Amino acid sequence: MIKLRCNDYGFECDFEAEGEVDQVIQDFGKHTEDEHGIEYQREALMQFILRKTQ
Repeated sequence: MIKLRCNDYGFECDFEAEGEVDQVIQDFGKHTEDEHGIEYQREALMQFILRKTQ
């Protein structure tokens, strides 16, 4: 189970995406694009996840 939270990446936002890797990437990417105007590539989101699990 993976969790990404906006406030971990400098956003003043309480959004969290939690679940399997593919779903978290999809949900977090959609949220950051829709709400914060930032489009992260899949590879960048994978790096966020890899750094959190080290």
